[in-house]
Amino acid sequence: MSNKKKGNTSIRKARYVLYKETLVDAKEHLWTFIGSFFGIGLIALTQAQSLDKLENIFLIGSFGASSVLIYGAIQSPLAQPRNLVGGHLISAFIGVCVYKLIPDPIWISAPLAVSLSIVAMQMTKTLHPPGGATALIAVIGTPKIKDLGFMYVLSPVLSGVLILLLVAIVANNLTKNRKYPTNSRLTKYIKPKRIRLRDVTKNKENL
Repeated sequence: MSNKKKGNTSIRKARYVLYKETLVDAKEHLWTFIGSFFGIGLIALTQAQSLDKLENIFLIGSFGASSVLIYGAIQSPLAQPRNLVGGHLISAFIGVCVYKLIPDPIWISAPLAVSLSIVAMQMTKTLHPPGGATALIAVIGTPKIKDLGFMYVLSPVLSGVLILLLVAIVANNLTKNRKYPTNSRLTKYIKPKRIRLRDVTKNKENL
């Protein structure tokens, strides 16, 4: 297949995903709301219960962007668990490394952290757009964030991402019209395939 045909196929797939995810469906919007509300809410609750007197470090801005993907555009390749978890962790690690090696000037460290994280996500097939923000926060975040060092990768990043993922797996599989992740090898353990009457009849005939 020529590069032109491959490009056209990719564009058609992207248009289909965009069309499917933006259909006006009140039930779908409800599940999107429920998933994102509980995902972000649980992280915020953790923050409120354990760090009520300290500066916010659990609820970083890039989690909001991730919520758009994993609750509102669940069919997108960029919203899948590999991308969600891998993208954030890789970007967080790179962001911390850049801050430790080149904290100043900001006009070098900030774009370097974002650019390196994008390339790293591309190379590892974990591209997740909010990952760029996670890397940036490690460089330009509050003193509390910067003081965490590499602990930033584990908490708030990994802990928050796992909360978002678990909520997404539950909320996005409570209805027959939604399936997350899209990888059937994983969802078969989460959402068993429905048995159709004609399949049962066909199997009996083959015995």
